[in-house]
Amino acid sequence: MRVLVFQHLEVEHPGSFREFWRDRNVEWTTVELDAGDEIPPLKGFDLLAVMGGPMDVWEEDQHPWLVAEKAAIRRWVAELKRPYFGICLGHQLLAVSLGGEAKMMASPEVGLGDVSLTDEGRADPLFAGLPERVQTFQWHGVEVTRLPEDAVALASNDAAAVQAMRVGANAYGVQFHPEIVAETVADWRRIPEYWASLQKALGPDGAENLAGEVTPLLPAFRETAAALDRNLTKIAG
Repeated sequence: MRVLVFQHLEVEHPGSFREFWRDRNVEWTTVELDAGDEIPPLKGFDLLAVMGGPMDVWEEDQHPWLVAEKAAIRRWVAELKRPYFGICLGHQLLAVSLGGEAKMMASPEVGLGDVSLTDEGRADPLFAGLPERVQTFQWHGVEVTRLPEDAVALASNDAAAVQAMRVGANAYGVQFHPEIVAETVADWRRIPEYWASLQKALGPDGAENLAGEVTPLLPAFRETAAALDRNLTKIAG
């Protein structure tokens, strides 16, 4: 199995998924788009994984590489019809690349929060073996507000109606961060945009305490990520 990874920030990588991939001898190629990496030919890969980032999906003037990235996502999903997994920004990019919409939220969703599977989510192979209510780690100020054609919402909560979705047969996006590892909060809080959203959402004390709240939950987050990885592997054939 060969995975192509689109990254938009060095510290926002596949996290725990890299450990699962190493254990299964999965090959992966990382394209660091914000650093100027070129997108390689797509046909040699089995899964496209698109990570998060501090930029917004509409900021093509500031980040011109978003144009090529969206085109690659459209080709991967609509033409090649191969499995896709997007996290946070990658979830939003899946939506807008295929004709959906993403907009700024009234308040960012940062920290711990549950998502509930929809009827479609409970029946979907991506969430096989997971409970109907999943505890998640969140860090976003944009949400998907309109699904693309041939898409269904798989999970939701009060903060964002589309916490997970499937487009077509095998393209998935999740708004939350299943890839979180022990270093994630410390790494991300050094990013100015992330620190600002963290303080806005949780206040100064909540922002300072977030890492301590997350630490005891890391084993559960890892179990969720492991289940998603197993399910993605089956979906990818």
